[in-house]
Amino acid sequence: MSQQPAVATQMSGEMDKPLISRRLVDSDGSLAETPSEAPKVGILGSGDFARSLVTRLVGSGFSVVVGSRNPKRTAGLFPSAAQVTFQAEAVDSPDVIFVAMFREHYSSLCGLSDQLAGKILVDVSNPTEQEHLRHRESNAEYLASLFPTCTVVKAFNVISAWTLQSGPRDGNRQVPICSDHPDAKRAVSEMVQAMGFMPVDMGSLVSAREVEAMPLRLLPGWKVPALLALGLFIFFYVYNFVRDVLQPYVRDGKSKFYKLPVSVVNTTLPCVAYVLLSLVYLPGVLAAALQLRRGTKYRRFPDWLDHWLQHRKQIGLLSFFCAALHALYSFCLPLSRVNRYEVVNLAIKQVLANKSHLWIEEEVWRMEIYLSLGVLALGTLSLLAVTSLPSIANSLNWREFSFVQSTLGFVALVLSTLHTLTYGWTRAFEDSHYKFYLPPTFTLTLLVPCVVILAKGLFLLPCFSRRLSKIRRGWEKDGGVKFTLPMDHALAQKTSHV
Repeated sequence: MSQQPAVATQMSGEMDKPLISRRLVDSDGSLAETPSEAPKVGILGSGDFARSLVTRLVGSGFSVVVGSRNPKRTAGLFPSAAQVTFQAEAVDSPDVIFVAMFREHYSSLCGLSDQLAGKILVDVSNPTEQEHLRHRESNAEYLASLFPTCTVVKAFNVISAWTLQSGPRDGNRQVPICSDHPDAKRAVSEMVQAMGFMPVDMGSLVSAREVEAMPLRLLPGWKVPALLALGLFIFFYVYNFVRDVLQPYVRDGKSKFYKLPVSVVNTTLPCVAYVLLSLVYLPGVLAAALQLRRGTKYRRFPDWLDHWLQHRKQIGLLSFFCAALHALYSFCLPLSRVNRYEVVNLAIKQVLANKSHLWIEEEVWRMEIYLSLGVLALGTLSLLAVTSLPSIANSLNWREFSFVQSTLGFVALVLSTLHTLTYGWTRAFEDSHYKFYLPPTFTLTLLVPCVVILAKGLFLLPCFSRRLSKIRRGWEKDGGVKFTLPMDHALAQKTSHV
């Protein structure tokens, strides 16, 4: 029982470790000298990343020697616990040396080849986009070609200087590592863990080019969904402009161009959000139809469908973004000058018509239901967006995550459909709403969601649901293995919908 406090102390994670170790701080608050038994690490370079790396290494209990071309000028930029000296002196004793300099400066280290022989060189550099396209070999491979007697490891290039200073709690914890030498990778991986990060083995040094390309990517998974959302927005915005602005101007000479900044945008956003939400669940319907037609789950989907399935998260988040903007625009409408003038004009017309009471029961009920369904749909979408965050998704098991993203997502689609139908009401059947012979905008948005809802309902029929459950549990139409579903049909429905 007396050892429990010590065990609890040992079990505390790296995330609780302070950036600067307490044993390195003197009583006057300054950094003390690191004990001689601490592992010694060398760093070649004195830039921003090198300074952040030194700060993190010192705080993790390492003894750091920094090699600089002008140590007197750069010594004040580093913690006092780090030794700043010339490059030749910095590479003598450490076995692991971080090369924190640009590719074009690697050749300046060739004079240290004899001293660097047999040591582990950790390349932390990143090329620019032009350099990445111009050079066929990665920075790490180029460094290895200059120093064939050294062991080169690619690491820490995806970690920013800010993350190194603030700790892994406020940034990405994963550190991709690649090298041709397993022992060197193991040594660097232990250092990564000691610093509070998570090493990820990327294989041999050939993978360094891929690792160096990671920081160059700007939201790679968002390009297609963003273009899709932008295309839908442009389409519906032009469509609403023609109906609500251009048609009154051409037919009656009324200038309603004031609607462009707010009103037309607010009419367009829910259309985009609604269609995007339906496009999240349409590929699942198509995938299920393909599995039913093929009678197996062991055949690959077409590339376009596979990519579509992989982008569902981004499409769903963009749908939520447009829905949230629609809600904000709707809240701002009563504040606009146009709305105030319309309220005053309506009041004047009511007085001139000697109407003391204006109340249309049908319109009251329609708007109340319309607003309520909209709030419920936005609330459900908010829940979907929150659970898509990695920190939340990782706390859910597969059944919980599937329930939220699949079942509640379908509920959100149904609520959005009812919200749209309540908005349209009888407008689809009135000739006055077909401006330039164009149908109301909401009728266009209903096409894809209604197809998804009808297909989902169709797959719930026993003749389809049982066959689909068998396929997803490994049954094949032309296979030689007999397959029997469990007697409890509810149990079969709990299988993973992959």
